[in-house]
Amino acid sequence: MTNQELEQNILKALEEIRPFLNSDGGDITLISIEDDKHVKVRLEGACTSCSLSISTLKAGVETTIKKYAPQIETVVNVA
Repeated sequence: MTNQELEQNILKALEEIRPFLNSDGGDITLISIEDDKHVKVRLEGACTSCSLSISTLKAGVETTIKKYAPQIETVVNVA
C-alpha cells in the first residue's frame, strides 16, 4: 500500500467514525502518519474534555482505522 493509499484508507476510517463523534458534539482530525504504522489524531469539540475519550480512541477510532489499514500499530491523540 502506498503512502497515499494508506492516508486515504485512514481518512475513510475517520469518516466512518465521525458521525458518532459529531452526535456527541465532537470531531476528529488526522494529524500525521509516522513510519506507515503510527497515527496521530486530534479529538476536538466535546471529545477534548470527555472522560471517555481514551475509550473512544482505543475502542472506536483505533479499531476502525485498523479495519481499513491493518498495518497500523498505534493511534494516539495529540492535544
